[in-house]
Amino acid sequence: MSFNEINITDEKLLPFSMLSKDWFLITAGNDEKINTMTAGWGGMGVMWAKNIFLAAVRTSRYTYGFIEENDCFSVSFFDEQHKDILNFCGRNSGRDVDKIKEMKLTAVMLDGVPAFEEANLVLICKKLYRQSLDESCFIDKELMKYYDKESFHVMYASEILKAYKKD
Repeated sequence: MSFNEINITDEKLLPFSMLSKDWFLITAGNDEKINTMTAGWGGMGVMWAKNIFLAAVRTSRYTYGFIEENDCFSVSFFDEQHKDILNFCGRNSGRDVDKIKEMKLTAVMLDGVPAFEEANLVLICKKLYRQSLDESCFIDKELMKYYDKESFHVMYASEILKAYKKD
């Protein structure tokens, strides 16, 4: 199977179910080394006259370093039959296990950015803005239940450069 480039603005996407119910993999790296992580929080929209993907990555995640070191990352969405991959990649750290090898994922480079052949939709995202979440900025203090003092998210507002859909 192969990917075809699509125009993201022509697609009928359901971001609320795609991001929270279906989950996705955020992947970054280069030809030599990549890492991926499962995510269930994020956003899609328009900002600065660009199609934007908002990625939330905890600084404690191994993938965080890969995102920091590269200009771009991919966001890969999968069919329900691949839920085991998303569960495994969310429960295990790339520091301890080669998640890609363990899950028999096929890494592919799309526009120089790592993604996975098994995905049915891949977004290639370029970082535009990064902001570390700060406890003092939370208006609703109840949201602090998602954090301890050392595991805040960094939010990346990233331009969706290209989108690819499986044949």
